[in-house]
Amino acid sequence: MKVIPLSEGAFTIDSSKLFVPFDLNNDDLQARPSGSLLVEIQPFVVITSEDILLLDTGLGFQKDGKLQLHRNLMENGINPSEITKVLMSHLHKDHAGGVSEANQLSFPQAKYYVQRKEFEFAFEKGFPSYITEELECLRNAPQVQWLDGDGVLDGYIKYEVTGAHSPYHQVFRIVDGGETVFFGADDAPQLNQMKSKFVAKYDYDGKKAMELRKKWWEEGEQNKWTFLFYHDVQNPVFRF
Repeated sequence: MKVIPLSEGAFTIDSSKLFVPFDLNNDDLQARPSGSLLVEIQPFVVITSEDILLLDTGLGFQKDGKLQLHRNLMENGINPSEITKVLMSHLHKDHAGGVSEANQLSFPQAKYYVQRKEFEFAFEKGFPSYITEELECLRNAPQVQWLDGDGVLDGYIKYEVTGAHSPYHQVFRIVDGGETVFFGADDAPQLNQMKSKFVAKYDYDGKKAMELRKKWWEEGEQNKWTFLFYHDVQNPVFRF
């Protein structure tokens, strides 16, 4: 499998839940409000023997008049129309902002995989975690396959609802050609979180997230997984 990180840049986020661009070379984290977290925003492409997969869709920002996600794909030699599956871990705005553009799906040729209860929860919860107007076009789109709980797609993509970072957050395990790629999204957002034991206040169930990270890390080490870290500034991909 080939993995391509699609960095949208580094940002800080505080209790306001606003993503403020951060220049790693010039900006000072201490100058940001107390409690600010430094995160990367980083969807991934995984090219398998069967699909060109997109894992989450970034912030949905525009760059030079084009969706940044589309531009990042093209800069890596991939036409957005070549994406066959869009796998959504959850619908928080920093993961789902690129789901749509101008009230239309950003990848109309692809099939979207979304947990049904996550979509319902997004409209129940609303702003600032979710931007529902960007998600509305999913509701009746024929390209959307609604998922209910755990399962397997096409025999090689396993999805599992964890209820850790958010109530209906799901993770993906992709097994192809003897390799395993694991995408934990916000349950496992950064490499250093896999190696330390702590409960994050921003998680729906921080204790469960901590326990899952430990389990995945041990299993990944034993079976030589490749981990994808959506919010890691320095280590987007880690291979045992």
